[in-house]
Amino acid sequence: MTTVADVAKWLERFAPSGLAESWDNVGLLWGDPASSADRIMTCLTVTPTTVGEALERRAEMIVSHHPILFQATRQLRADRPATGFLWQLARHGIAVASPHTAFDNTRGGINEILCERLGIVDPSPLRPIGSEARAGTFKVVVFTPEPDREEVLASAFAAGAGAIGDYRECSFAIPGQGTFFGTESTDPAVGQKGRRETVNELRLEFVCPAGRIADVLEAVRSSHSYEEPAIDVYPLHPVSSEAVGAGRVGMLSNPTSLEEFATSVARALGDRGTRFVGDPGREVRRVAVCCGAGDDFLKDAARVGADVLLTGEARFHRGHEAELLQIGLIVAGHHATERIGVEILGRKIASAFPEAEVWASRTEVDPFRLVAF
Repeated sequence: MTTVADVAKWLERFAPSGLAESWDNVGLLWGDPASSADRIMTCLTVTPTTVGEALERRAEMIVSHHPILFQATRQLRADRPATGFLWQLARHGIAVASPHTAFDNTRGGINEILCERLGIVDPSPLRPIGSEARAGTFKVVVFTPEPDREEVLASAFAAGAGAIGDYRECSFAIPGQGTFFGTESTDPAVGQKGRRETVNELRLEFVCPAGRIADVLEAVRSSHSYEEPAIDVYPLHPVSSEAVGAGRVGMLSNPTSLEEFATSVARALGDRGTRFVGDPGREVRRVAVCCGAGDDFLKDAARVGADVLLTGEARFHRGHEAELLQIGLIVAGHHATERIGVEILGRKIASAFPEAEVWASRTEVDPFRLVAF
């Protein structure tokens, strides 16, 4: 039997949560990890339509690109349109996992899928991890007395720290001595105020994904006996020889004009509403790609010398900005630039779990329709 936890663990290996943007909410978001996941549906977004399909086809797990409960929800009621379909998921025990920007950014993720589909070769990250734009993982160092060790570690692990690949609750401890001088306003847990104290302590170290850092630091402070625990946080850089990060930039196998490339994008993604900004005859060789709502990558694309940025949606003023930066901009639709990834992710999950039945939603469509006149 395939379990929800099995699928969630595979997703974490394929699209590590450390690759997700700091504002994102990825991973297993809904359901019981121990439950069966022998029938899995992938989709772009959990909506009443996709939930209806999951119920009809007796899905036990949904892997949706976009996270559910992305914003705070104060009420989860069956009689409210915004949450009624989620209540149906709960009633039928259907789990939901969402890789979102981790899937966008990983090797073999949506941005690289788009590059392959459009003939863009040798793609590399547009915003590499470790740049000022984003950092995926931190190392947290906290100094504790020996009696605090287990409680501090347990709290940090429960908040999301200590995961390395398939291993959980990973840490390292180094014994040493710390000093402090407590002023009259302090109430030290060990020693006395008004004099310098030297105490035996442990240096505890563990890793933490960017999206969990605030929760982990809160957990460490609340479980520590010191009034002012000493905590250091270090950004980590990837040790893999493969560059990872957000967006992609590469070269077209066959250079073409901006208008011709925009047309080929529309055909490849099946989106008749594709639009572009720039001189139609401009030669396009170097292409930057960011699926979904990626118009804020425009300056990144210009910085690396791309002739055009391809994304799913863009605000009006991005068009003027593209003209000022003298870079092309192609807007091919949020649904069109990400749906392709949902279908391929379904095939990848099916390959990883051949005993499970896996399918990409057959009822999901772009909510935006074209006007014929």
